[in-house]
Amino acid sequence: MVKKKIKEIIIGSNNKGKIKEIRELLPKNYILFNPYNFNLKSPKETGKTFLENSLIKAKYFYKKTKKVCLADDSGLEIDILNKFPGIFSARWAGKNKNFNIAIKKVYRELDKKDKNWKNKKITARFICALTIYGLGKKTIQSIGVVEGRISSFKKGKNGFGYDPIFIPNKKKQTFGQMRPNTKYRIDHRYLAFSKIKKFF
Repeated sequence: MVKKKIKEIIIGSNNKGKIKEIRELLPKNYILFNPYNFNLKSPKETGKTFLENSLIKAKYFYKKTKKVCLADDSGLEIDILNKFPGIFSARWAGKNKNFNIAIKKVYRELDKKDKNWKNKKITARFICALTIYGLGKKTIQSIGVVEGRISSFKKGKNGFGYDPIFIPNKKKQTFGQMRPNTKYRIDHRYLAFSKIKKFF
């Protein structure tokens, strides 16, 4: 459990969408920071998995700020694309993190793979890996996965990233069409956080 004297947490992400979602998940009694408060850029993600990259970020921001860090690494896997973009999800959006570019790239790659893909069920999943670092010797990690499919065109303006093209199983709306409070209760970040929330 987090010791009572720990009142401050840094959210280890420079993605404003992720910061907003994680703020909603964390208890309100903590003072929350993010890399923008310290003018810190994210470290290079040299890991080969979401968990490895999450740990890289958590360690980096903890060492820079000496605050307990909750770091996220997440992305979209599309089966027909050999699970790409995967850990490269953010990188597909370019230096300016323009996810309109990333979504166009997804559609372009799907067209290359199968011109008739829009008439098929394109299975995919969102994965989120969370790491808590700075509670002592123990590093706490979890993974949340939401299975779904790719929409044949963008739908909705809520959320961020690939949300407008991902429809979770048993739902008709994309994450981009859902109200934030609805999405927060079923998405990959919530599922990952639910496994480690006891530490808060």
